[in-house]
Amino acid sequence: MRDDYRGVTALVTGASKGLGRAYALELARRGARVILLARSEADLRELAAQIDEAHGRQDTEVIVGDLTAQDGPERIVRELHDRGLTVDLLLNNAGMGSAGPFLTRPLQPQLNSVSLNVSGLLALTHAIGAELVARGSGGIINVSSTAAFQPLPYQASYAATKAFVLSFSEALAEELRGTGVHVMAAHPGAIATGFFDGTSATIDSRVADTPEGIAARTLDDYARRRAVSYPGRAVTRAMTWPARLLPRTAVVRLAAALNRRMRLHETVDLV
Repeated sequence: MRDDYRGVTALVTGASKGLGRAYALELARRGARVILLARSEADLRELAAQIDEAHGRQDTEVIVGDLTAQDGPERIVRELHDRGLTVDLLLNNAGMGSAGPFLTRPLQPQLNSVSLNVSGLLALTHAIGAELVARGSGGIINVSSTAAFQPLPYQASYAATKAFVLSFSEALAEELRGTGVHVMAAHPGAIATGFFDGTSATIDSRVADTPEGIAARTLDDYARRRAVSYPGRAVTRAMTWPARLLPRTAVVRLAAALNRRMRLHETVDLV
């Protein structure tokens, strides 16, 4: 599967760290030209230099932008046009979320999560997706989560944003069927990243997948033009089935019990 991305220019959002960084490195390894987008210029410059050095190229692009800003997506699209950059693959990876009881956790981080996970993804997809359809080729990968399949007490707003990404991606994929533009949602489970940094919540490394493994399997699934990707270990996909088979009240209580077992109901910010 290594050569399937040669000739592809891919825009990766949230590329400065974690899963986004892994996606960028894997795309470059498979021959794609990568446009790196995030808020941290220093981290993006370091990653771009690493990619160029590793693959003997000088065409990795860096765009510093904030998808949560009101005019953030518009400014990013304008910069792409000003630089003459044409995106073949939009990889909407940027995301954030909070953990803990909704009413006792700060509101602003949760509003930022909605802005990034929903509004930013929607705006960038609208602008770049229209260009892809006009050309009759290309694709969009929206990184959702297995959290999308059921309400998650103590991660209430985060799971709700990912449910939006799931529904939106499935609907858009059907709208664009036959246009030459492929839309795929990826639903990883827990990943060994700094997702909960700054809080008392933790991710159990024994059940978490590596960013590198998730990135590779996602790109394999997209190259095969699959409708959906479950790039994590098999149990993470199996965990999406109870929400489709059991009553909603039972599902939400099971989810709450699982998150209480992870002590997410006790989450506090670290000083």
